[in-house]
Amino acid sequence: MDKNSAAVARPLARPDGARSLVEAAYGTIRHDILNGDLAPGSKLRFEMLRERYGVGASTLREALTRLVGEALVTSEEQRGFRVADISLDDFADLTAARRLIEVEALRQSILYGDDAWEGALVGAFHRLSKVEEKLAEGAGDLRDEFEERNRDFHLTLIAACPSRWLKHMHGILFQQAERYRRIALAKRVEPRDVHAEHKAVVEAALARDVDLACRLEAEHIDRTLDLLRRGFAAQR
Repeated sequence: MDKNSAAVARPLARPDGARSLVEAAYGTIRHDILNGDLAPGSKLRFEMLRERYGVGASTLREALTRLVGEALVTSEEQRGFRVADISLDDFADLTAARRLIEVEALRQSILYGDDAWEGALVGAFHRLSKVEEKLAEGAGDLRDEFEERNRDFHLTLIAACPSRWLKHMHGILFQQAERYRRIALAKRVEPRDVHAEHKAVVEAALARDVDLACRLEAEHIDRTLDLLRRGFAAQR
C-alpha cells in the first residue's frame, strides 16, 4: 500500500487554538517529508492529508504554504501541492553554496570567538558525540536525535561570527540540506567516521588554526555529497 496513504495516519494532538494546530500540522508534515514518509515528488492531496493528520483543509493549506517557503513543498497553480523533488544536481548546488557560506562564517567565528564560545563548542561536541557513539553501535533509528545535535554543533561552530547575514544564510542552507543528510545516513554504503571528522574540526577551531579548520570543514561538507552519489550509484 502507498506509504502516503491514510493507512499510516498520524492524527495530531489537539493543541489549544487554531494557530497551535497549524504549528502542529506544519511540524508533523515537515518531519514526514524529511524522513521520506511523504515521498519526494508525491502529490499532497487534501483528502489524503485530512485522513492522515485529522485536520481540516484551511489548517493544511496554511501549513503547506509555510513548507513552500522552506522549499520542501511546491505549489502548482490549479494543481495543488507536491513534496519537492530531490536530485544530486540540486544537492551539489546546495552543497557548494553551503560550503561557501559556512567556511567563511567559521573563519570569522574562530577569529572572534571568546572563552564562552569555546566552552559552548566543547559542550555541543560532547552532546553530539553521545549520539554518534549510539550510531556506531547500530542503535535504532536516531535520525531525529542526530540531526538535532548535529545542527546545534554546526550552529555553535559559527556562533561567534559577527555577520548576522552569514549566519542567517547558513541557517537556510543547513536546513535545506537536512533531507539529503537523512537520506545519506540511510543509504550509506561505506563506512564513515563522522565523529572523527567533527573532532578534527573542533580541535583545529580550539587551536585557532583557521586554515586547517576551514579546510576540514569544507571536506566534511563535501563528503556527504560524495557518499550520497556513491549510494545512488550502488542502487542502479
